[in-house]
Amino acid sequence: MSDTVSTQATLLGGAVTVSNGVVHVHDAAALASSRFDALVHQAVFGARDVERDFARWVIWEIGQQVGVRPASIHELYVARGAGKCGGFTVPAMNIRALSYDTARAIFRTANVLEAGAFILEIARSEIAYTEQRPAEYVTVMLAAALREGFRGPVFIQGDHFQVNHKKYAVDPATEVNAVKALVTEAVAAGFYNIDVDTSTLVDLAKPTLAEQQRLNYEVCVDITRFVRAAEPAGVTISIGGEIGEVGTENSTPEELEAFMEGFNATLAAQAPGMAGLSKISVQSGTSHGGVVLADGSIADVALDLDTLEVLSKLGRDKYGMAGAVQHGASTLPDAAFGNFPKRETAEIHLATNFQTMMFDHLPPELLQEMYAWLDINAKDERKATDTDAQFYYKTRKKAIGPFKKTLWALPADLREKLGAAYDAKFTFLFTQLGIAGTKKYVDQFVTMSEHHRPIPTGASTIVAAPDDADLSD
Repeated sequence: MSDTVSTQATLLGGAVTVSNGVVHVHDAAALASSRFDALVHQAVFGARDVERDFARWVIWEIGQQVGVRPASIHELYVARGAGKCGGFTVPAMNIRALSYDTARAIFRTANVLEAGAFILEIARSEIAYTEQRPAEYVTVMLAAALREGFRGPVFIQGDHFQVNHKKYAVDPATEVNAVKALVTEAVAAGFYNIDVDTSTLVDLAKPTLAEQQRLNYEVCVDITRFVRAAEPAGVTISIGGEIGEVGTENSTPEELEAFMEGFNATLAAQAPGMAGLSKISVQSGTSHGGVVLADGSIADVALDLDTLEVLSKLGRDKYGMAGAVQHGASTLPDAAFGNFPKRETAEIHLATNFQTMMFDHLPPELLQEMYAWLDINAKDERKATDTDAQFYYKTRKKAIGPFKKTLWALPADLREKLGAAYDAKFTFLFTQLGIAGTKKYVDQFVTMSEHHRPIPTGASTIVAAPDDADLSD
């Protein structure tokens, strides 16, 4: 990076300046402009180590200056576990495609409803197939908040930082180290919430629940300790565990206790006094992306709300956590969402429906181009019994990364139409989940630390973690 750029720069028509490695915001209103959009585009698609990294740094530093910063939801979840707040379910939303536009709609909705308790997340698998490394993802989420005039903590989460059980069976250390490498990359970028998913290691062939869950909680403790060692000053990262893979048999109180007793005892023995988990993911009848029928529609879901309620209460009352987490909720009928806060579900994960909304708005010629790409590049994922509708529905997410730049360049009128649809969807979800007005709880309980970064020099000590697109998302 040249001395000129590193010592002096004028951005957004003079609203932001850089002087001697320090960003100064002179007119925050200018962030809500097309000039800022151009800076975000540069942060995603600019030339590596020059335009791109400089733009990412500027956006991070603007956020630090005006109060839009990555934060951990851990303190809010601990408060909920202590009975100091409740009656809402935090949506954790996987933003896969058109990330800037989608996140802008989320922050617009949050501003209107005074919502603060919501999470923006991306899974280990999604990072790979959407071509969004953590540094890019954090930048785009913060930029969307700045563009919409949102102020406050931004909860960015690593979803399903998952151990691939097949790779673990061959070489445990290498597979766990791959997850740890992703933790290093993600925390450095600003992911201060991480769901550790070692539920793939549960062994139901073992005779007792404790033995079935042993590898799950032991490896989860190992990764938890690694996460804690990576925490920046003033941040206690919110860490979630998982006791059963989504799409398998429904979880039970006994399984939760077996995992938590083993996890807590192991953590206490290895790292006395270290903060543990703030939530626990369970299986209650859903599956990621839903079950696709021959015509491309989604089968009805047999959601077990009683399981969610019982496990959430157990997590709060016995272990001081916020409660249970519901995965695979995107394909539920609209009437189901109001049940989650009534049952005191701590968090639900939403992804597929937002992706579907985008695909439903795409021009037919672009959709056909993406499907033609899948015919070649995802052909190995096609089962002999799949109809075209089933195959494209299940695999089209894999085209998001290769077509990312094309999607970002969609016509303004189409993006506005999709944005309005997202506004309506997020307004519905935030209302049904009871997070309208939760900004007051975030303000009360959450610490938003300030972390400035040096201007980038073109060299980085953070190496991208190994990709694995074939895990849960």
